[in-house]
Amino acid sequence: MTIKPTEPAATTRPARGGDKVQRGDKSQRILDAAVAVIAEKGYWQARVSEIADRAGVADGTIYLYYKNKEQLLMAAIDSAFDAFLERARRELAAIKAPKQRLHRLAFLHLDMLGANRNLAIVFQTELRHSAKFLGQFSRHRLVEYFDMIRSIVREGQQSGEFRAGISDKIAANCLFGALDEMVTSWMLSEHDYPLAGAADAVVDVILAGLEATPSGHR
Repeated sequence: MTIKPTEPAATTRPARGGDKVQRGDKSQRILDAAVAVIAEKGYWQARVSEIADRAGVADGTIYLYYKNKEQLLMAAIDSAFDAFLERARRELAAIKAPKQRLHRLAFLHLDMLGANRNLAIVFQTELRHSAKFLGQFSRHRLVEYFDMIRSIVREGQQSGEFRAGISDKIAANCLFGALDEMVTSWMLSEHDYPLAGAADAVVDVILAGLEATPSGHR
């Protein structure tokens, strides 16, 4: 079943060198600027002074909020993930059918990153290229996301919509992995297309393995 977007995220184009980040309060401007500069130059080449300039604040202001560039990067990632989880909790609470819940969650995942290429670059590249960053990433947020998926799968199994013999953990890993690969493919593509538009197709593939069928047909 196709779930139509009811509240798409506002698209954020990649910031060009020198573009000021104007929206939000000062702390959020700093986080947005950090994502933009790190996506553009890479973590190791990005300088705090550049982030401050992009955010329209003095260099020293950065250190009033974050003690170093590393803490700033992790705060930016955590902030984005918190916003995603809050939106997911709110929207999934209004949806009862497990299949529709999976469709919506997949849409939200791709919509978040598809609306902000800078954030997608940081998530898919900078965060993963360092074991140190991965180790510091707030795993309770990622665990909560996987628990959302696993809970939906279990609900579908209990209602008889999904096959009972499939591990909810494996199903969650498969869905996350498929969505993650779609983000990477979108980033590397030479064609501009709406990433969130792939959500239904991804979930349909996963559902093909999850859905219960009449006895003897699988």
